[in-house]
Amino acid sequence: MPGQKAAESTRREQILKAAYEVALRRGIDGLTVRAVAARARLSHGLVLFHFKRKDQLGLALLDRVLATTVSLRIPDEIRAIPNSWERLQALLRHEMHRLSEEPRRIRLFLEYWARGAHNAMIREKISAGLDHYRAAFRTIAEEGLGPERRSARATPAGVAAAAVSLIIGYPVQAIIDPAQLDITEYLASVGGVIGQRATAA
Repeated sequence: MPGQKAAESTRREQILKAAYEVALRRGIDGLTVRAVAARARLSHGLVLFHFKRKDQLGLALLDRVLATTVSLRIPDEIRAIPNSWERLQALLRHEMHRLSEEPRRIRLFLEYWARGAHNAMIREKISAGLDHYRAAFRTIAEEGLGPERRSARATPAGVAAAAVSLIIGYPVQAIIDPAQLDITEYLASVGGVIGQRATAA
């Protein structure tokens, strides 16, 4: 029945939202059916009705983690920048700011990354998410790298790969040494690296 399916979809979303909140605070090891049920204010049995096992819940949660980390949404103000190369650089800065604002998200992403070394399904999901993220940046890089900037060294694929590495690398550095990392300096360095790569002969 349509109404019942809608109710089940709403309940499933409620559970996943609670699971995300639990995992952000406690990490993947703290993601238990009991903790999620308590956070969602649902019964333990109802959570198990929607997710038969803890690993099913963990895999469904990974989709949400990927959507909040390696999913590119370009703000209107960046789309409106007329110069395509400046638009790419602005997007790079925006993404580094976005991921660094909530370090728990990147920590959770890295926890899944580590587990992916021993779990093919997790590894495949993360790989697909990163491929999609790079592809989105590649489209922007193709616009930014006009004929005057493109060379054997500076390709859209190369710039996209470098951009994604730098974006994900910034919050990792912030986790390692938050007191010493200055975002202005990092962004200036990134701008120099990307600029040199794009104009290299």
